[in-house]
Formats: sequence, structure tokens, C-alpha cells
Amino acid sequence: MSLFGLGSRNQKTFRPKKSAPSGSKGAQLKKHIDATLGSGNLREAVRLPPGEDLNEWLAINAVDFFNQVNILYGTLTEFCTPSTCPTMTAGTKYEYRWADGVSIKKPIEVSAPKYVEYLMEWIETQLDNESIFPQRLGAPFPPNFLDVVKTIFKRLFRVYAHIYHSHFQMIMSLKEEAHLNTCFKHFVLFTWEFRLIDQGELAPLYELVESILKL
Repeated sequence: MSLFGLGSRNQKTFRPKKSAPSGSKGAQLKKHIDATLGSGNLREAVRLPPGEDLNEWLAINAVDFFNQVNILYGTLTEFCTPSTCPTMTAGTKYEYRWADGVSIKKPIEVSAPKYVEYLMEWIETQLDNESIFPQRLGAPFPPNFLDVVKTIFKRLFRVYAHIYHSHFQMIMSLKEEAHLNTCFKHFVLFTWEFRLIDQGELAPLYELVESILKL
């Protein structure tokens, strides 16, 4: 199965790729990301470009990482099912329960695919909300923008943690481990650069994170 082919993905979980509007500042920053990623230097690719606005940089990268995780998880939807993954876990020590603070206020236990579905829907709602992620050039970001971004990245990390702990053998059989590892390395370097995820949240993959950062 091709990583970028739609294959037999569950369309409720896999969403169309989101992109920055053309002509916007986001589109210019997206070109910068693509150019620096093409150089193969991920540490350089995550740094805030000189003279650019931090919030703009966080916003465009949030969309990019959402797309990356969406595509990666989309290759596994036929293997990550309510019967194979009845709870959202990252190994035997870590289990995630879902709450969004709005429609589901008390954390509930759900299957991994349901958790990822809730998670992706929640992130997409944030990305589509122009009062949080403004589309117009020069429109202000809200005071709680960094908090929202941190929650987005914390939740995306949980999808990586589940993939590595529950589906890495399948990733290897699909010959996608190099792509997964590169995406995760990019994700770790970016979140570390801007201190977006608390160290305690990284515990399920801490040895891998440590090897990436060479702490």
C-alpha cells in the first residue's frame, strides 16, 4: 500500500489535506518549510525564519503536522480497529481517555480509532476557526493561541505514541518505517524548539525522543 495513496482508509478518520490559502503569508512560509525540508536538515527546517512572526510560524506548522499525522494514521485504519485496539494506549503503562471540555467534559474510555477520530475532528475545528487561526494577512491571533497550539501538538503526539507501540510491526511490513521515523523526528525537533509539549507527556516514547534530541 502506498503511503500517499488513499488505499482503503476509513474516510471518517482520514481527512482531506488542509493547506494555507494561496497568496497568504502562510503560503509563503509553507514554501520556506518545503525548501528547508528539501535540504534534509530538519534542525534548520524547524527554526523560526528571521524576521517572521512566531504565531504565523506555529500556525502553518500546526496545519502541516496535522496533515502528516493524518496521512500516517490513514495507512493503518484497516489494522487499528475497535477489536484490535479497544482502548487508546501507548504500551502497557499509558492509556488516553477522551474529553474536549465542551461536548465531552468528563474523560471517557474509547477505542483507539474512535479516540483518533475525536482528536482529528477537534484539531480540524480549531484550524478552521478563524478567530483562533486567522486566514487574513495581519489579522490578530487570540491571547490563548499558544495554549491551543500546545494542546494540538500534545494530542498529535499521542497518535505517534499509539502507532509506535501498537502498530510498528505493521508499519515495517508496509516498509514505511523510514518515513514514520523522519516525520516523528521532524515533529520532535519542532515541538522541542518551541517547548510545545511538557516532558512528562513524552514519557511513552522518551527513549526515542532522547535519541532524536541526543540529550
